[in-house]
Parts: sequence; C-alpha cells; structure tokens
Amino acid sequence: MTDWTASELASLDRVSEIGVAGRRDDGSLRTPVIVWHVVVDGALYVRSVRGGDGKWYRGVLKRMEGTISWDGQTRDVRYLRDGGHDAEIDDAYFAKYGRGSASQSITSEAATATTLRVEPAE
Repeated sequence: MTDWTASELASLDRVSEIGVAGRRDDGSLRTPVIVWHVVVDGALYVRSVRGGDGKWYRGVLKRMEGTISWDGQTRDVRYLRDGGHDAEIDDAYFAKYGRGSASQSITSEAATATTLRVEPAE
C-alpha cells in the first residue's frame, strides 16, 4: 500500500471538491465527477450523495480503481469499501461543509452506505 504524503493530505483537506473517475474494463477513464470528500485520521473518504444510484459510484464499483484530481494534481487511486468510521466521517463532513441540506444529504443513510476510502495506487 502506498500512503498519501502529508503534503497531499493537507492539500486534499484544504480543497472543497475533488474530481473522481473510475476506470472502465478497457482501462480508459470514465468522465470525472466533482464530489465532496473528507480526510479522517490520515485517510481520504468519499461518498455518493445519491447513494447507490450515483452514476460515478456505480462506475467506480466496477473495478475499484481510477483517478482523483484536485488543485492541479491527478493521482491514480484504488477505492475500498470502508464503513468502519462512519461517525467520524459524518463529523468531518459537518465540520468541513457545515450543517446545511447538502451536508445532511451526504451523511444520510443512503450516502453513508457508499463510503469509500481512497488510497493512492502503487
């Protein structure tokens, strides 16, 4: 496993949105989609605000690999299901984005069921 650098995590934590793209079976990338994300205990997490119906989320699930882009950087990544830190992730979303309706949506039961940890690809 390759870890995020401290600089990358700080940069990811600072930006409000990232672009995620899953990889197709032929190796090409799907169209990137802008999502909200949080950094919790040195790990990067994303969720689908539309739950399992989110098109980007369904695309990522096919191969569990792709890219993320932020602040002029792009990294190849692996996506892993991780429902073990939901309370901390909810708290991080509220701290980063406030408690408005969008934050309520990204912390809903349907969205929480889509929690993915994002790790740099080796």
